[in-house]
Amino acid sequence: MRRREFLTLFGGAAGAWPLVVRAQQATMPVIGFLGPASASGYEPQLNGFRQGLREAGFVEGETVAVEYRWADNQLDRLPALAEDLVRRRVAVLVTGGATAAALAAKSATATVPIVFAVGADPVKFGLVASLNRPGGNVTGVSFLANALVAKQLELLRDLVPAVMVIGVLVNPSNPVSASDTSEVEIAARSLGQQVRIAHVGTEQEFDAAFEAFAAQGVGALLIVPDALFTNGRKRLVMLAGRHRLPTIYWTSEFVEAGGLVSYGTDQKDAYRQIGIYTGRILKGELPSDLPVMQSTKFELVINLKTARELGLTVPPALLATANEVIE
Repeated sequence: MRRREFLTLFGGAAGAWPLVVRAQQATMPVIGFLGPASASGYEPQLNGFRQGLREAGFVEGETVAVEYRWADNQLDRLPALAEDLVRRRVAVLVTGGATAAALAAKSATATVPIVFAVGADPVKFGLVASLNRPGGNVTGVSFLANALVAKQLELLRDLVPAVMVIGVLVNPSNPVSASDTSEVEIAARSLGQQVRIAHVGTEQEFDAAFEAFAAQGVGALLIVPDALFTNGRKRLVMLAGRHRLPTIYWTSEFVEAGGLVSYGTDQKDAYRQIGIYTGRILKGELPSDLPVMQSTKFELVINLKTARELGLTVPPALLATANEVIE
């Protein structure tokens, strides 16, 4: 082959390569991810989701694309964001962190497969017909965060047995807030405790809530599951320390940020599971054939450094049952 012919052939092939890459990208399946807060507050969960995708044979940016939509703690934006993802013809619509996101996705489409991660009961809130037979186009994982308040209050009592007035932080815009409040009040009555509810819908209201707790004689605090609180966990932990309020959370990220104690399911593992389900659907399985999974991996995490700063002695029996103790 003459040199000029070789260069022409090589140049033509090189020019075609970008076209091949673009064609591959065009045929790459696209996942829509709908989140109620912001990406910065959900890094551990997103890492779990990506791990699950890899286990199912998909790598973000290589064999699958993900389009993210975040509501930045404005839950009323979720329906429009869900509809936008549906218009973009995503192959699967994944929702994380809030029942409101899953409900918005379900309202937006009856055909695009939906995989959710929620802390509430998905049957109670109409996401699926049943756990074993979800039906329709929706399935996912429930990590039971909203069903553990009784155990969380018991753990708080073990840490501060003399405290009888418990503060509770609730986001009223969350569709499960009324259910959460009822669960807390019932559990507190059974333990002979009183509760003081503070409704906060933005991070700017955190300070006022803690001032109200101080005025009401609150001696300890329970923060119920909500994406707003997940996103604002560093500030909530700081305020709990400033007001010297022993606080229990539903996930270990708070304790890793300096919070006192958490009890709940392993959310990173729950998001790994929705990554696996998403991969299975991309391979052709139907959401209606995939039972809703319930997280069974519970973890108790205690921060001893924070306990010492609050002047608390953690009972040895509690330390012995902890999954992780942060020194």
